[in-house]
Amino acid sequence: MSDLTQFNRTITNPKTQEYLQNVLSEKKNSFVNNITALVSNNQKLQECEPLSLMYAGIKATALDLPLDANLGFAYVIPFRNNRENKIEAQFQMGYKGFIQLAIRSGQFKTINVTEVKEGELIEWDMLSGEVKFKALPNREELKTIGYAAYFRLINGFEKTLYSTIESIEKHAKKYSQTYSSSNQYVQRSSKWNTDFDAMAKKTVLKLLLSRFAPLSVEMQSAIINDQSVITEKGNKYVDNDTDIIVAEEIENNGNKEVITAFDEQETQTTSEEEKDAPSQEKTPIKAVKLETPPIFS
Repeated sequence: MSDLTQFNRTITNPKTQEYLQNVLSEKKNSFVNNITALVSNNQKLQECEPLSLMYAGIKATALDLPLDANLGFAYVIPFRNNRENKIEAQFQMGYKGFIQLAIRSGQFKTINVTEVKEGELIEWDMLSGEVKFKALPNREELKTIGYAAYFRLINGFEKTLYSTIESIEKHAKKYSQTYSSSNQYVQRSSKWNTDFDAMAKKTVLKLLLSRFAPLSVEMQSAIINDQSVITEKGNKYVDNDTDIIVAEEIENNGNKEVITAFDEQETQTTSEEEKDAPSQEKTPIKAVKLETPPIFS
C-alpha cells in the first residue's frame, strides 16, 4: 500500500469522517479538501503517519489559519522521529500567524517585528525595557545586529523586546536540535540555517507575546501547540526549549524537507521576566495534555 493510499483510506474512513464532523462542523469539507491537496502534492508529507497529519491540520483549521506555505501563517511539517523510527507531521505557526491572531483579539492597536541594523540602536534601558531606534536610509546595505518586536494595546500599555543577534543564535543552538546537530546535513537543513531572519523574527515576537501580552484563547493554543506533534495523548515537541519552543518556520520552501530530531522532551515555559508583566488574567504557557479525543477507539 502506498503512503498516499494509506492517508486516503484514513481520511475517508467512516470513523474519521464522523470525528471531523463533530470537531469541525461546517469546516469539515473544506478541511478535507485542503489537507488532501496538501498531502497529495508533497511526497514527504505522504510518508507521515496519517493521524499526525490530521491532528496538525485540525489545529490550523481550528485557529482559522490557512495551510499555504506561500502565505506564511501556519504549516504542517514532516519530521523524522528517530526514537520511534517513523515520520510524523508537526504543526508550526508562522510569525504572520501570531500577528493575525493578535489582530483578531481586538486588544492590539499596533504590533510589529523587525530586524535592527548597525547604527539604528540609539538607547537600550535594560531595567525598564525601553528601547529607542532610528531607521537609517541605507539600512538594506547594513549589517543586522539584532531583532525587535513591539506591541501597543488599545488600553495604552506597550512593550518592546530587543534581542541581539548573538543571543538569538545562542538561543537557537541551545534549543534547536537540528541547528545544533553534529550531522552537517541535518544542521544545514535547519531553518535556523536556511532562513535565519524569519526564524529570529518569530522567536522574538513569540517571546514578547508569551511574556507580556494578554493572551486570547486562540493565542494560548497557538503558543502551546507551535512546533509540536499533536497526538490524542498530548503534545510532543521536537526541540527542548525551556523558555519558548523555538519555531522551525518555513517560508517559500514550506513542507518540502523532513526535519530530523534526535530526542523529544515536553517543555514548560517559565520566565523571570513574567514577574514584571502587568497584572492580568493569563494562563501559564506550558506543555499540556490536550483534550484531543481519539479518532479510532
